[in-house]
Amino acid sequence: MTHKITAAITAVHGYVPDYILTNQELEKMVDTSDQWITERTGIKERRILKGENKGTSFMAAEAVKGLLEKSGTNPLEIDAIICATVTPDMLFPCTANLVADMVGAKNAMSFDMLAACSGFIYALETGASYIQLGRYKKVVVIGADKMSSIVNYKDRTSCILFGDGAGAVLLEPNTEGLGVIDAILKSDGSGKDLLYIKAGGSACPITEENVNSPDRYFFQDGKAVFKYAVTRMADVAEEMMKRHHLVGEDIAYLVPHQANKRIIDATAERMGIGPEKVTMNIERYGNTTGATIPLCLWDYEKKFKKGDNLILAAFGGGFTWGAVYLKWAYNS
Repeated sequence: MTHKITAAITAVHGYVPDYILTNQELEKMVDTSDQWITERTGIKERRILKGENKGTSFMAAEAVKGLLEKSGTNPLEIDAIICATVTPDMLFPCTANLVADMVGAKNAMSFDMLAACSGFIYALETGASYIQLGRYKKVVVIGADKMSSIVNYKDRTSCILFGDGAGAVLLEPNTEGLGVIDAILKSDGSGKDLLYIKAGGSACPITEENVNSPDRYFFQDGKAVFKYAVTRMADVAEEMMKRHHLVGEDIAYLVPHQANKRIIDATAERMGIGPEKVTMNIERYGNTTGATIPLCLWDYEKKFKKGDNLILAAFGGGFTWGAVYLKWAYNS
């Protein structure tokens, strides 16, 4: 039986920096403790990108280079590169443009997508659409963020959460009914005052007066954001399962955004699945924003089997949130 064209993930690769920032080191920087961080977030350590002039594009390019090598793909064959990030190297050219040049993808259309922690699933659905329409044959989707560049390390409520990293997937056409089956993506701009960076955009440019102020760093109202995230992420994952008449036994893995272990646990509970079916690496990487889901795919790649039902779910600033239902397309 021949199915319609779907977009399947045919390879995945990730990159995390060498430097490890532990909870014990953070205890020396701000008023916090390993126990407090671990109990509330599940995070034990996170990776930080060091080195002069190294931005998000460096990590993204390393992930894509590994992706192309392991899949045996010529960079000149890449039709498009989409990079989900909230920490671009600069406002323009976009990070995806830089990555395309760094990996030799001279024939690729490239652009960035900004949807905060939901960025990767937004970009995945966008890339899948190009494949499904028959426009492109090979699309690289990246999630990458250098969160250490926008975190205020004097703010103990936020600096404990974030790390740096990048992950990338290769999308190709599939006619076996595998790959991206469906996506539910949502947003609510009324959450703008609860999770944001105030300065640096056109409404509030960087000036001499605010260049050293907290306005240029990440801010969130933690309790309010937690309340939204824990309901919205669980709601959309459950909605996806109901739409496709799936129950917990049908799901091989939940691949959630790695923001907070309690949010992840609540989503799994609503889906009716146990912890053995949840991909989790938050304890080692923290919240890498756009990179969390592709890094989970990379870490768990060898456990996935062809035909496995995966639910990807995320919630991020904007607010943005959503879920993707995909069938894994290969055995490692």
